[in-house]
Amino acid sequence: MHPTRRLVPFVALAACLLPATADAQGVPTLSPNGRLASLSAESALLVDPEGKILFAKNAEDERAPASLVKLMTLYLAYEDLDRGKADLEEPVQVSHYAALTPKYRMGLRAGEWVPLRVLMEGVAIASANDAATALAERLAGDETAFVERMNAKARELELAGTRFTNAHGLPDPSQRSTARDLAQLTAHLLRDYPPSRTLLGGQTFVFAGRVYARHIPLFNDPGGVQALKTGFTHEAGYNLAVSAWRGGQQFVMIVLGSRTRSLSFLDAKKLLHHAFVEAGLEPDERQRPEPRRPFRARRTTAAR
Repeated sequence: MHPTRRLVPFVALAACLLPATADAQGVPTLSPNGRLASLSAESALLVDPEGKILFAKNAEDERAPASLVKLMTLYLAYEDLDRGKADLEEPVQVSHYAALTPKYRMGLRAGEWVPLRVLMEGVAIASANDAATALAERLAGDETAFVERMNAKARELELAGTRFTNAHGLPDPSQRSTARDLAQLTAHLLRDYPPSRTLLGGQTFVFAGRVYARHIPLFNDPGGVQALKTGFTHEAGYNLAVSAWRGGQQFVMIVLGSRTRSLSFLDAKKLLHHAFVEAGLEPDERQRPEPRRPFRARRTTAAR
């Protein structure tokens, strides 16, 4: 077994999550007793509250992040809210450029006014690309300037394998990130701006008489999932950023490149179970003794 690497405790995870060294791939991809079955995901990372990496698979490989890019979009929105540069209820006018952003979209119309809060809900819950573009334009003037902010923040957070080219995650060969970087970004977002937990845990919101909803089975599972962001493009596959709370402890996981949405959820459930067993929050079914069979006396027939 390779030595496990430790990250800083979760409360300080924003300071440093797995320096980008060759040893990052030295974390076992299976637990010593083989508890964790293989994943469909091409890349994955699971981190416990103390910063210990419980599972890593190709965690340093640069891949298309798809809509997990929106985690940085939300981070910068919360940063401006915290600094008083924006207000949740302020109206934002949708530009022609934002309204024409390719799907998936909320269906925003050029010229209409939308509360900034609704744009953030659209980004987090509906994963709406038009909402992400409109939000970027409000925060930085135009998307190009916003992307510069995104990359500057990535450097500040030491996301060494991450390069952003847009605010929404639509395909671009230059836009890349790693499971390690996305775990760190998720940890930063949840730690630095606690309201993001509620936002990323939302399943519905309403705007202009329309209900926008996402149906995530993990929210209904007793696994403690409280914040989640999905992502998909044909190049990226199915991506997930998940944070779960159990027994007062918080775990972060990233799943990249699963073959289907259902498999990405299954991968997440496997990782969550592994995390909870390692933390002593769930029993290890492999270590349970097999139930003893009841003794049955054999009927014998006397010789005649």
